Amino acid sequence: MRLALDEAELARGSADVPIGAVVVDPDGQVIGRGHNEREATGDPTAHAEVLAIRAAAEHVGEWRLTGCTLVVTLEPCTMCAGAIVLSRLDRLVFGAYDEKAGAVGSLWDVVRDRRLNHRPEVVGGVMADETGARLRDFFTGHRS
Repeated sequence: MRLALDEAELARGSADVPIGAVVVDPDGQVIGRGHNEREATGDPTAHAEVLAIRAAAEHVGEWRLTGCTLVVTLEPCTMCAGAIVLSRLDRLVFGAYDEKAGAVGSLWDVVRDRRLNHRPEVVGGVMADETGARLRDFFTGHRS
């Protein structure tokens, strides 16, 4: 989670919400990184998770990320939860829960839906106080 928090820091100073993500391979090596870049790029799909998954797929040379773990500072939205399922990630680890848009238990539970063909293991709430505080600080600064 510390690496994902470091990645989130790269969004600081921009208008992007500071969310960071890393993909770790079965040997524990980081093979993909991403932080939110929607505002920076004008791309509505430039969420931290999607960018980290894209980088990891490029690194391994295919779309299947079997055996890999995605670590992200905030509970994924529906788009990112779908990308997690479709990329066949084995595990998802996230920090703060997102009561407004979370799709891994808060509003929906896309990744554990029995109707889908892949369901990763989920570990939520890792360092939730710290990841949540960073997001609250960001939004407090933007609402002032």
